[in-house]
Amino acid sequence: MPKLICQHTLKLNCSFPWLICVLVNLLALNTHAQTIPPVPKQVSLSADLSVKELTISWFGGAASTFDLIILRTEFNTSVFYDTISATINQASGRHEWKWTSAEPLECTSLSVRIRSRDGLATSEWSKINTFRGRDLPSINTLQMYPQDRVVEVGSNMTFCCIVEEGKTFKEMLYGNTIMNVTRLSRRSYATTLVNVEPTGVSGSNIVCRLKDLSLTGAVMFVGYPPLPSDFVCETQDLKSAECHWKEARDSHLTGERRRTRYSVNSRNCNVDSQLTCRLPLWDGNWTLMAENSLGHYSLSDSAELIHRVRPVAPVNLSSIANAWNATVIWQWTYESYFTLDLNCQVESTNHESKTLHVFSGVGLRSVKLSGLHPDQAYTVRVRCGDQKYFWKWGDWSQTFSFKTQTDVPDPPDVWMWMNKDRTGLVVWKPLDYQQSHGRVTGFEVTLWNPEDVEQHTQILPPNTYSVQVNLTEMASLGVNKKVFATVVVKNIKGASPPSRVPLRFIDEQPLVLSKPVFTNNGFFLFWQQNATNTCNYLVEWLDTSCEHDCPVKWIRVAAGSTNVSIESENFKPGVRYNFSLYSCPSDSPQLIKRWQGYTQELVPSRSVPLSVKSQDSKVVITWGEIPLSDRRGFVLGYNVYISNGSELALLANLSSSEMRRYVVKGLSVGNYKFTVKSYTSAGEDTGSTASITLEPFTDALILEMLGALGTITILLIIVTFICYKKRNWVKKAFYPDIPEPKLPGDWSRLQGPLDVRPSPHSMVHIVEKPERDFNKETLVVIPEEEEYFEKDEPVDTDEPMSLRYYNQVVDDRPIRPRFPGSSASSASSLDSGHTDVTYTGIQTSGSSLVFQPDPQGSSEEQPPEVVRYDGGYKPQMHPKVLSDDVVLKSSNPFQESEAASSVGYKPQCSWHLDSPTDTAETGSLAPSLGSPTSVASTQFLLPDGDGDEKNKQQPSSAAATWFSNLLLSSKP
Repeated sequence: MPKLICQHTLKLNCSFPWLICVLVNLLALNTHAQTIPPVPKQVSLSADLSVKELTISWFGGAASTFDLIILRTEFNTSVFYDTISATINQASGRHEWKWTSAEPLECTSLSVRIRSRDGLATSEWSKINTFRGRDLPSINTLQMYPQDRVVEVGSNMTFCCIVEEGKTFKEMLYGNTIMNVTRLSRRSYATTLVNVEPTGVSGSNIVCRLKDLSLTGAVMFVGYPPLPSDFVCETQDLKSAECHWKEARDSHLTGERRRTRYSVNSRNCNVDSQLTCRLPLWDGNWTLMAENSLGHYSLSDSAELIHRVRPVAPVNLSSIANAWNATVIWQWTYESYFTLDLNCQVESTNHESKTLHVFSGVGLRSVKLSGLHPDQAYTVRVRCGDQKYFWKWGDWSQTFSFKTQTDVPDPPDVWMWMNKDRTGLVVWKPLDYQQSHGRVTGFEVTLWNPEDVEQHTQILPPNTYSVQVNLTEMASLGVNKKVFATVVVKNIKGASPPSRVPLRFIDEQPLVLSKPVFTNNGFFLFWQQNATNTCNYLVEWLDTSCEHDCPVKWIRVAAGSTNVSIESENFKPGVRYNFSLYSCPSDSPQLIKRWQGYTQELVPSRSVPLSVKSQDSKVVITWGEIPLSDRRGFVLGYNVYISNGSELALLANLSSSEMRRYVVKGLSVGNYKFTVKSYTSAGEDTGSTASITLEPFTDALILEMLGALGTITILLIIVTFICYKKRNWVKKAFYPDIPEPKLPGDWSRLQGPLDVRPSPHSMVHIVEKPERDFNKETLVVIPEEEEYFEKDEPVDTDEPMSLRYYNQVVDDRPIRPRFPGSSASSASSLDSGHTDVTYTGIQTSGSSLVFQPDPQGSSEEQPPEVVRYDGGYKPQMHPKVLSDDVVLKSSNPFQESEAASSVGYKPQCSWHLDSPTDTAETGSLAPSLGSPTSVASTQFLLPDGDGDEKNKQQPSSAAATWFSNLLLSSKP
């Protein structure tokens, strides 16, 4: 507390202030001594370990506010420090305050100190009081706290482990989970479980493990406090009370100490799983109390006895059974029920059918059940309730079984299937247990028509449900007669009423097919109502792929209906079904409508049959239909692909199932693969693939060649025709007339012997293009003594060509008149003994050479061709006819040729008629037209007839003669 300090001196002038300071100090000291609260005394500590509660009591005088500090003794760490308000226990006069620890109080020792407070004034701290835990050195054991603790779901729970002296702590486990721990003291460790969940019957384990593998643990049970519901009390014997309730939730607490205990009106109830408590007398008011380790809960109920009657179960059931009904009898346990107005339920069960019958009456003990079926086994049970003040149905009685008597069967449901060949099937549905009325012993099928007395009857065994019919084998059942089939079912009681069906013939064309709607409940079919139709309908269905003796199914529909749902366990995905609607099926069936559909469409199971063929540069792809049974859906179209390596490229999508042909155009020569896939709404099939190789188009090429040749032929015909029409102009332009030589004087000759004398040679020497050494064409002088020797002479290309020349020899024969086309024109004047000859247009070529050089330059592989020349230019002479002797005696063909060619005028043999035809046939270079001519004439001279035999065989001379005659034909 601050003190007031006043300094004073011995001076008199400050005596008064000094006095004031003294008084103030004394007043302050007196006030402080009066406001200091007393120190708490006789502090004591007590604990409730089950709830971890520490009770602190002390004497604190008149103070009501205290400062409290709680420390962990060993580590001197603060656990709690706060200002509290404590009340005084009137009996003991002590202040008390309770503190709840987060850890079990056994885990470690706690030290407590208290001081009083009065506003800002506080007393001194009390002496330290210690609550000793279980971690004392004197307790040298491995311990775990708390043990077997029961806690509520969602709580937080702390456990501690006290380690033995000299041992080392390792870990704490909750289940398989390693927990985080806090060290409380030298030997104590703690962990906290947060928001714990319900445990099983045996609880959950918390384990403490040391490094030497020694361990200890504790068990924790987590559950709920009790929560009963639906507490009611009722009576069965009209005297006692029986109370029932339910548990809204499982407490998850079991065992004698932890389970929930119940009591009604303070009377303990030994309950089982039924949660029922019986009281000997009806009280009218009841209170239920439920209690367990975590809490308690109570419920109340009240009611009058007559309003809570729940009858007991009937006993001793019996029956009296007939074919179509039975009487059920029972008894009551209590006689008081004889006067009780009751409602009773009788439940009868037959195979899969169950029927509930309700009856009422005072003291009801028997009922009559109707609507039963013959020859059937039934099981019944009975329960009752109060009719006037109904509270609940009583308990069911024990079941009781009986069997009804047999009766004649019901008429069967009959239909038929007729083929186009007047054969078919009469079919009927098996009778179920409600229709057969007993064991079926057989069937009787009769075929008849109203006009004939004769009938055809067959007896069939009991497991037969169809019979084949052949109307062609029955003479009395004519083609145009109306035929009926009648079926009767028999059992031990008798025969059923007959069922008949007319046998129609399938001669009508199928109607337009519709697609039904398929749902999870089956095929939904609908049609328009016909106001004039008063008959029932029949819908039949079958697999579309069936054509003969089909196993048809059907269902009958009431008149006036416009829709029906067809359900069957036999419907399969990918199978097409035909549905047909008939009116008046028992008299004269008439087809009204047809449907086709699938329960589920699939991709086709088979590919189309595929073929390809080429047409010019096009490829025609054709394919057939997939069999109906393999389509497995409505074919919507086809996809045409071409193989592009490892991939397929789409060529076309044909969206019509009727299109089964496709033409691919513009393809070049090569190999191609085509794939065609049909598709339904479910997708494509695997596809069919076909290959084709496009080869060069020989047919087209031949046609083009023939066309070209035809065109050329037509052009040649046209040109020839024009040339023929214009032959005069052509002759003038290309082949003008050569004027005939005019000879002065009288050229008439007298007949006489011709004096033939050799003429002196004219020396002519001609050299053309001397630079072409390989030809070396020259005209040289031939000695006179060599001109008469006729023998083959070798020709060497390196030597000059020798041309022989002779003057004309003039005879005394008269001059013959000239004819057009003659090639023997005179070349010189006859006035002198010499004829001067000039050569015009001579061009060195292959046709004028003695032989042609080898194109490859080799003379070894192909020897040179030796050509025999007959001595050049010769004068004209009298023609003479060779005798047969001369011809026969000549063994040398060359000599024959020489003799034949020695008549008349001949040009030098080294010159040939040059023409395009000769050039083309001999393969020579095309020479310029030119031959030796006379001085006075430019007329072509005839080639030497004694030349190469090979040239004589060429057809070019005939062509040249024809062309020359054509040009000269117009000459006047």
